[in-house]
Order: sequence, then C-alpha cells, then structure tokens
Amino acid sequence: MLSGFKRFLLRGNVVDLAVAVVIGAAFTAVVGAFTEAFLTPLIGVLVGAEGLFTDKFFEVGGTRFPWGQFINAAFVFTLTAAVVYFFVVVPVNRLQDRFATEADVAAPTRECPECLSKVPEAARRCAFCTSELAGEATGSR
Repeated sequence: MLSGFKRFLLRGNVVDLAVAVVIGAAFTAVVGAFTEAFLTPLIGVLVGAEGLFTDKFFEVGGTRFPWGQFINAAFVFTLTAAVVYFFVVVPVNRLQDRFATEADVAAPTRECPECLSKVPEAARRCAFCTSELAGEATGSR
C-alpha cells in the first residue's frame, strides 16, 4: 500500500505540479508587493486620494466595505494574468509553432464506417478497428 503511494508521489506530474504551485505562490507574492508598493500609490496620486489607497472604504449600517483593498486585489490579478500571458503563454506558443512538424498539422480525415473513428484520408485500414476502408480493396474482416 505504501509503495503505491510512493510511486504516485514520485511520478513526474505530481512533482511538476508541486513545483508549479510553489513558484506560482512566490510569483503572486512578488506581483502583489509590486502592486502595493508602486501601482496602488500611483493610482492614489492620480485620483487625488489622500493617504494609502488600500485604506479607502465606505460604511453602510455600521459595516465597513474596503473598496481600496478590492481595487488593489483586482490590479494584482490583472497584472499577474498579463505577465503570465505575455511572458509564458505567448513564448511557449511561438516555440510550439516553430517546432511543429508536418504530423502536428491537421491532415484531412474521414470516418471509419465500422467504428466511426477519425482516420487519415489516405489510410486503407482503420487504425482502431483494422477494418478495410471503402474505396480500397474490399473484403470481410
């Protein structure tokens, strides 16, 4: 029982996911600190807010609503998403496009009449059920 759990933990996917979560948390902390230290005060200066922008709130019926903290969190989220998109997603997509092979490009396909799987147009037999495809040599399976 413990050996199965050990194999599960040592699989590449679990370790990669754990590393990604830790790095993501650290990255979010850095972006949050940058936003709080530079962007939020800059927004406060632009809108003419006195004091810290994150300290702004309004009250309704004695309940405090910290709208400045919400705006700060929205900026952290937006900035994190933009950095991930422009510095991770776009470069990875470019690399995948650059190293794509002809096999990666979608070849014209047709359906197998027996199992309804998608097979390449030039195939004479279905890769899934091995039946002969129409238009080629006919015969029973």
